[in-house]
Amino acid sequence: MSAGTLYLIPVPLGANAPAEVLPAPVLERTRALAHFVAEHAKTTRAFLKATGHPLPLQQIAIAELNEHTRDGELTALLAPLVAGHDLGLVSEAGCPAVADPGAQLVALAQREGIRVVPLVGPSSILLALMASGLSGQHFAFHGYLPAKDAERGKRLKELEAESRKHGRTQIFIETPYRNRQMFDALLTACAPQTRLCIATDLTLPDESVATRRIGEWRKQAPPDFERRPTVFLLLA
Repeated sequence: MSAGTLYLIPVPLGANAPAEVLPAPVLERTRALAHFVAEHAKTTRAFLKATGHPLPLQQIAIAELNEHTRDGELTALLAPLVAGHDLGLVSEAGCPAVADPGAQLVALAQREGIRVVPLVGPSSILLALMASGLSGQHFAFHGYLPAKDAERGKRLKELEAESRKHGRTQIFIETPYRNRQMFDALLTACAPQTRLCIATDLTLPDESVATRRIGEWRKQAPPDFERRPTVFLLLA
């Protein structure tokens, strides 16, 4: 018996209906699967219901993979694939395995010679970069920066210096309730001519993407981004 295929299934970035942001072939593939791995089973069931999945939700197998999953537990998650079933890997938002614990499962599938197929869907990182007007030829994503003020400020200065040296757009994210702290740290740490893009609620009705120089950001009120998913990009 040949192994199944691991499909990487993107999900909406917010409360969009799946059909608003996912292509029809992705929805069709999702509805054809009965086995999934997800960060949280509850939210994945809600997503599958919204896609119009034909199976009763209780008949869909959903195993969880999150920050609490041990390396030794990953092999068991591949069991449906080994048994010949196709398996869908689902993130909480956006593309699985990008800034997401699902990358561990993909790495194991690759080592085991299992076919991995990425499906088309929204990525907040790339959408923000596209709309920023900053360099899309040279860029780096850094995930979350340090939460403590001193360490965060030091890291921002390092990223700005690296950007200035290599012409590289630096991309990072923050927990939504700390967006203001990140914004204030950027205004303190970075030079007035450094460009900063703030991309909030991408693909949602209240989406906002604005790029200004740090000196310009200092002269205006902070963006309305409290507790809203936001991507930060800077280019020195």
